[in-house]
Amino acid sequence: MNDTTYPVTHSDEEWRRLLTPEQYYIMRDHGTERPGTCALLQEKRPGTFACAGCGQKLFQGKRKFESGTGWPSFDEPVEDSVGTTVDHSHGMIRTEVHCANCGSHLGHIFPDGPPPTGLRYCINGVAMDFTPD
Repeated sequence: MNDTTYPVTHSDEEWRRLLTPEQYYIMRDHGTERPGTCALLQEKRPGTFACAGCGQKLFQGKRKFESGTGWPSFDEPVEDSVGTTVDHSHGMIRTEVHCANCGSHLGHIFPDGPPPTGLRYCINGVAMDFTPD
């Protein structure tokens, strides 16, 4: 994690109790779920996707689109809900997306999304909860 202080904080032990092992790996250790494995990939109902770590509203269902990548993709987050950092892992330079409320790793942003933003927020489904409208 970076050195930023977030409104929601927990010790490592508390995060391990709050999250499943897979969620902890992705959200706290910057892991990635296997493509096509998350039930939220197929979620098409109107509703809200929130951070599984703190409940922060992240994306509206109407902003979700099928990218063919195997991860839930969105073209725009809820205002002020996510932050970004530069990710130099795996020999690449990417823009990481994290929850602005608790700092949990969510995924990455790529410049190959649909208009009008042209962005694809490629998000690990296990890092989110979905609430239908």
